[in-house]
Amino acid sequence: MDAYVALEGGHVVEARGRAPGTANGELVFTTAYTGYEESLTDPSYEEQILTFAYPLIGNYGVREERFESDRVHPRAAVTRELTDDVAEWLAEEGVPAVDHIDTRDLVTDIREEGAMACGIAVGDDVTPEDALAELEDCVPMSDHTDIGAQVSVDEPVVHNADGDGATVALVDCGAKRSIVDSLVERGATVHVLPYDATEDAVAAIDPELLFISNGPGDPENFDAAVELVDTFVGEVPIAGICLGQQIVARALGGTTEKMDFGHRGVNQPVRDHDTGKVVMTTQNHGYTVADAPEALEVSQVNVNDGTPEGLDSTDLDIITRQYHPEANPGPHDSLSFFDDVLGMTASTRTIVAD
Repeated sequence: MDAYVALEGGHVVEARGRAPGTANGELVFTTAYTGYEESLTDPSYEEQILTFAYPLIGNYGVREERFESDRVHPRAAVTRELTDDVAEWLAEEGVPAVDHIDTRDLVTDIREEGAMACGIAVGDDVTPEDALAELEDCVPMSDHTDIGAQVSVDEPVVHNADGDGATVALVDCGAKRSIVDSLVERGATVHVLPYDATEDAVAAIDPELLFISNGPGDPENFDAAVELVDTFVGEVPIAGICLGQQIVARALGGTTEKMDFGHRGVNQPVRDHDTGKVVMTTQNHGYTVADAPEALEVSQVNVNDGTPEGLDSTDLDIITRQYHPEANPGPHDSLSFFDDVLGMTASTRTIVAD
């Protein structure tokens, strides 16, 4: 099939079509060389076009048990070489895909110019003008004000109802399945709530932990979750991952900002201030905490650019991480995060640095 990728500014790149359709979104890249199934089903990629920096995607097939949600979230996929089984999966999902494109050059453009608007057209009779028309319709990420509704549960869902551990209220702003799995594996009963859950909905659960999930888009578009944190801070231990960290920071008076091209991949180095230890982490975010609130200590930072990777408060019982401790297929250097946050629900509450 013919395929065209229109980049912000009007430049059009020709490619090989692997899954038909048209799409537009913010063009981003991931450096991960494994975990393509997890990346493609990660709700944090909603309204984005995902470029894989690694040249071969699909070399170990497609298995549903690896999925992080029930559908593909990027609007399209761009690769150097895509195997047939992944191309067929994306076609079945109605997600356009292209390959035979110089992804090294594309990633360099994104690093130099930042995440950018993109339009894609794939099919037997598409033209460059079709891709440019998609580019024209592309909406900036911060303007997707209802993006939470696109990725969240509609109604509350309970996991491990008979668990013998803590009761967790998980606010689903686009939560990955592996977050729920990591909590359930530790005995927790997890009540997954919509992204716009009310104070009464949380209070009815009487949780021992309020957990704000990862998710796509601008944290300024998640006011309901910010209000929940503001309501329960100091009363219930609070944890957050990725977007969750940004939401917690905003609730306590911090600010957030959009990054040039974000952190997306499995090799982001994070240093812990207390131990000096550096761990490798999986990340997927385009926004970050710009100014941390005074109530929270910046406990971990990104080695590459110094952005906050961990915010803690022993007084308020808060632990947040910008990266994904639960990430599949890894690395798993920071899985102790879940032990730490669930430890806040015990009678003796201590925060142990990763």
